[in-house]
Amino acid sequence: MHFDAPILTDFDDDPRHAPEAPDPTQALLADLTEPQKQAVLHTEGPLLVLAAAGSGKTRVITRRIAYLVHCGVPAWQILALTFTNKAAGEMRERIGTLLGEGARASRGLTVCTFHALCARLLRRYAEAAGLKPEFAIFDTSDQLALVKKAVEACQLSTANFQPRAILSAISNAKNDLLDAEQFAAGAMDFSTRCVAQVYRAYTRMLRQANAVDFDDLLLLTARALAHNASVREECRARWQYLLIDEYQDTNKAQFQIASLIAGEGQAGSRRPNICVVGDPDQAIYGWRGADISNILDFEEHYPAAAVIKLGENFRSTAPILAAADTLIKRNTRRKHKPLFTSKSGGDRVECVLCRDEHHEARLAADWLRSRHEAGTPWREMAVFYRTNALSRVMEDALREANVPYTIARGTAFYDREEIKHALAYLRVVANPADGVSLARIVNVPTRAIGDTTYARLESHAAAQGVTVFEAMRRAGSAADLNARAQGAVGKFVQMMDGWTAGGAFMGQSLSTSLADLVDRVVKESGLESMYKAQAHTSKSDADAERVENLAELVSSARQFEMEYDPAADPAADPAAGGTPPLLAMLRGYLESVALVADADAVDPAQGSVTLMTLHAAKGLEFGAVAMIGLEEGLLPHARARENDAAMEEERRLCFVGITRAMRRLLMTASKYRTIRGMSERTIPSRFLGELPGEHVTISDQSDMWDGHDEEHEDASQETPRDGNRRIVGGGGVRPGAHQYPVGSVVRHPQFGVGVVQSATLGADARVVVAFRGVGTKTLVVAYARLTLVNPAG
Repeated sequence: MHFDAPILTDFDDDPRHAPEAPDPTQALLADLTEPQKQAVLHTEGPLLVLAAAGSGKTRVITRRIAYLVHCGVPAWQILALTFTNKAAGEMRERIGTLLGEGARASRGLTVCTFHALCARLLRRYAEAAGLKPEFAIFDTSDQLALVKKAVEACQLSTANFQPRAILSAISNAKNDLLDAEQFAAGAMDFSTRCVAQVYRAYTRMLRQANAVDFDDLLLLTARALAHNASVREECRARWQYLLIDEYQDTNKAQFQIASLIAGEGQAGSRRPNICVVGDPDQAIYGWRGADISNILDFEEHYPAAAVIKLGENFRSTAPILAAADTLIKRNTRRKHKPLFTSKSGGDRVECVLCRDEHHEARLAADWLRSRHEAGTPWREMAVFYRTNALSRVMEDALREANVPYTIARGTAFYDREEIKHALAYLRVVANPADGVSLARIVNVPTRAIGDTTYARLESHAAAQGVTVFEAMRRAGSAADLNARAQGAVGKFVQMMDGWTAGGAFMGQSLSTSLADLVDRVVKESGLESMYKAQAHTSKSDADAERVENLAELVSSARQFEMEYDPAADPAADPAAGGTPPLLAMLRGYLESVALVADADAVDPAQGSVTLMTLHAAKGLEFGAVAMIGLEEGLLPHARARENDAAMEEERRLCFVGITRAMRRLLMTASKYRTIRGMSERTIPSRFLGELPGEHVTISDQSDMWDGHDEEHEDASQETPRDGNRRIVGGGGVRPGAHQYPVGSVVRHPQFGVGVVQSATLGADARVVVAFRGVGTKTLVVAYARLTLVNPAG
């Protein structure tokens, strides 16, 4: 394409006197780098723009669209596809500014998400897709309700086949362009065949309701384009220029839709005019169906494609970029491009090895406060973590430090569904009269105590003037409850009594600690197995994190137990006619959780620190970033250990986190981390070892508290260089000797005085103690809070 020279007027043949016609394209190109300018000017034929983090890709896309319009391409012939409504809105706004507000030139321009485009196409070509034009689009809640009906229609248990997990599995299938019949053809095991059965029923119910779900929008559009030549040709005739942002995040369905609209190259034509922009190094959504090969193999799909690399980063300092670039070069499935900045200077990346997760959280909170005192507003700072379970301890530390924070694109720990369910169980354990909590969990997981049964129990309770739980104890005499319902209610009461020793909170069957009680509730209630089954069916990281969050709840109970002082709690003194010790501790724990949930918000005059997962951080930027939990099993995640492709995605995830930081970056790991209430030794992430030494400062603060911090003395163990394990704070115990030898008399804050029967050494040292009037208990030394009354004689 070219522009003709300005035409001179008849009355002025002297070019020196002719008014210069402004070239509208010059303003579009004026502030672009040379590679950016090349990407804007390359208008014909397939184009791959490899855009590094912070390289101004949105600027290139919007300038390219404006340039096409200025070159005479009708706006209605241009289609730009993005992944979020927000991104599409921002893009439209920028293009409108470039072309002039209200400009007729931009009329008909299509800038939208894949799903929005597909919804429009299905309305227009409904018949070709097997739909009626007035079809409804079901939202997530509608979809879940319909899947539940489909599960029940297939005579399957919603406890074993959770609607959310089934819906996730169906979504994955549709994004792979598999309809119900194709999915069923590939179902080899019992579980997958059951999912296929539900998929069929769900599809039938959707069509009966003349409705589609979000994934149908992609699947049905791809099929209409593939199987109907008139639909395909109309779309190709309409959109002569196709641009796609974040191309590395496209799945199979989106790839097919884009390819079919773009068309194939024709003889004598430079089409297809498809321009894709993306970065394989930021491909982090493989777990939800994104296919990195779409961008890696673009040149194979379009052999005539031009490739332009945008490597200059306008966001981060040189040390941060050097760290990111050195890290990502370890990956093999990528396209190399330079990653650099024209700005010099900048602070090194700070890497700190902490003692445990509490030390780590306090250190990160102090670091954020220091940045704030140095002038960085709270709103320009963030904390990233691989899994949501890591947020709890960080939230605690920020509250204690009076640092305002917000959980972005997520939910605060104690507000998460699985945590609310577990806490509801614990509230009923602590207070059987709590009808609200009982109603929440009486049929979670499903156990044949449905709404009708529960309503009848409530009626019996009201008639007899007792609590609903007491009415459940008397369910055997309720004539309006059938045998199945009576049996289910009886089992529920028996389960609750097992946790409370029949409500007495005393005796052999009672849990030995608060963490043990919480662990039993999580397991024996069926919550853990329910969410494990859900994660297995859906193959979703989000569902897997629910299981991790339940384990973190056990750790939170262990932390509370270690910090709990019975002497400061009047209700915990049985001699004064008070509450049994474990019940008092449980009530104290639940009270502390309630106070966290209702804590007064810190005045966010300068905004708040953002807490989020690394996945949620993509596309954002912050002046100062703290990345926590850089340990093997967390980042990289344990699921990536045996899979090279998954390990490379974990490295890309770390890369994304690093490149969100503009000026300062802190990366931390903990030497010990509490997993399900047990302090476990960790291994620092391999990614820390892959960072360039000249751009990183490393500080090992993991041993600085040994023998000095009382808060850690009972919970920490250390292996010295001589290889003999010692218990920190153990009063000079000889290597190989036990702190509580057999025959010694000890005191426990809950069980009283007892005699040590046996003892084991090692990382998980335990003692078996015979307590007077309570019986024999096996205790983990690190958490037992034992006091040595009399050493063995």
